[in-house]
Amino acid sequence: MSEEEKVTATAESVKTTVGNHIATFLGLKEKNPKLFYGIIAVIGIPLLLIMFSGGESRPTVSGPTVKDLAVGQKYVLKAPNAVDANATVRLVTAPGELAAYDDSEEADRKGTCQHMPQSTPVEVLEFSGFGGMQKKFVKVKVMDGECKDKTGWVLDIDVQ
Repeated sequence: MSEEEKVTATAESVKTTVGNHIATFLGLKEKNPKLFYGIIAVIGIPLLLIMFSGGESRPTVSGPTVKDLAVGQKYVLKAPNAVDANATVRLVTAPGELAAYDDSEEADRKGTCQHMPQSTPVEVLEFSGFGGMQKKFVKVKVMDGECKDKTGWVLDIDVQ
């Protein structure tokens, strides 16, 4: 007997067995209706309860939200993923430079107005899109401090 014949024979055997069980179960409707409807109730009611119960409520995970920024509005710089109180937000000269930023180099940390402290007030000047998102990068102008009127690009999530 070939492998294909074995599979066909097994499939036919399963069909026959399942058909016999279904016929026996449906035959209960005529022979013993109480047992027939009892089995349906024992299987069906818990199944319906499980399907419509909705499960337990889960806590909502919240994180930083991106505001709908507008040109000309004033905001502050905030690094939402930073835990350190002294964390800074990096200003770059062109949108997309952030991806090439290497934090291991200390020389670029000494440049003026490249790393702004959190809560620095800024004004939004323009936007640049990336990956199908219209306002992914934001050009901002610093409104206060030693870097007043300095402009640079930051990620939209860093402007709150």
